[in-house]
Formats: sequence, C-alpha cells, structure tokens
Amino acid sequence: MLDRRFLLTLAASFAPGLALAQGAAPAQPAPPPLAADDPRMAERSAGRADAPVTVIEYFSLTCGHCAAFHRETWPRVKSELVETGRMRMVFRDFPLDGLALAAAAVARSLPVERYEPFISTLMSTQDRWAFNRGGDPREELFKVAALAGMSRAKYDEVLADQALARAILAARVAGQQEHNITSTPSFVFGTRTVPGNMAFARFAALVAETR
Repeated sequence: MLDRRFLLTLAASFAPGLALAQGAAPAQPAPPPLAADDPRMAERSAGRADAPVTVIEYFSLTCGHCAAFHRETWPRVKSELVETGRMRMVFRDFPLDGLALAAAAVARSLPVERYEPFISTLMSTQDRWAFNRGGDPREELFKVAALAGMSRAKYDEVLADQALARAILAARVAGQQEHNITSTPSFVFGTRTVPGNMAFARFAALVAETR
C-alpha cells in the first residue's frame, strides 16, 4: 500500500499548502475536489475505442525507464499496433515526485489531441527539462508547455491548482489498488500487470496473448 506520508510530501512539493502537517490543523482550507466530470481527468488514450485489445500504461514523466520505453518502443507500438487498430493504449499517471506531478497536471490541461504528443515530447527530452542541472526544471517544463500552446498565465494557474493535483494523486492510489502498481512503467494487458520497460517484440507478444 502507498504510504500516506509519502503522498502528502509529494502533494506539498507540487504547490504550497497541499499537504497537512502530521497531527496538526491545515495551514489553509483544502480546496474543493474537482467535479466528477472535469474533462482534465477524463481518460487519455491513443487508438480506436473498439480495438480488440486495451493496454494500460502507468508512468511517471520523470522516470528514466518510462522515457526509454517512449523513445525506443512506443513509436513502433503506435505505428504498428495502435494506428493499425490492433490495440488501444490508455495512459495513466503514476507520478513519482513533485515535478512529475506538475508535468502530469500540465499535460492534462492541454487540449486532448495534444496530450500524447506532449508526453512523448517530455519523455524524449527528459534529460533537458527534468534533469537539467543548469536550470530550473519547472522553467524548463514551461518551455515545452509553451511549444504546445500553453500561455505563461495558464501554466502558472495549472501549477497552483491544488484540486487537480489531488485528483491526479487520488487516481494514482486507485491504480495501485486496482492493478497492484508498485513501479513505473507498468503495463496492464487484460488482467495481467507486467512491470518494467520492454522491447517491442515482447510488448507485441503480450498484446497477441491478450487477444
């Protein structure tokens, strides 16, 4: 089970006032939860809704193994399995730190059609924005968001949105409980959870076994 203290620390690193001090009154009232139909928390996926196989990917945008999958395997999965109608990929956030949580919030605040290209760009340039020793990672993240069409005002608004951050963390907890996710990336093929990065051949074989 995910440690509650860890999630509170993760939330606190996203924006001031998100976490409550252990055993103390909140520094400020918790924000109201997002509406159940908030479009930012709607499913993000690639592929036909009626594809015969659905694969769920749990990922963190600051995870090096996730980045490797998206650089080395996802392009072939997308072109050979998704775009040909053989499978659909559902993307689910599993942020491992505050920066990944911020990036997930930004991705979900973009128009739906820009979501997959944006996270693919973040994965392929992860060393430049997430691990840039000479710069502020959140400023580097904004540069990528700006290329996707997000204004500075909107970016700042997203990073200050505590309700959105809490919703993403709640979805992370739900994923851990539903599919026993303990690391990233993890993939769910039907009812089978498979952790770890993998080459295209193994991924395609698991898709074939799921049909």
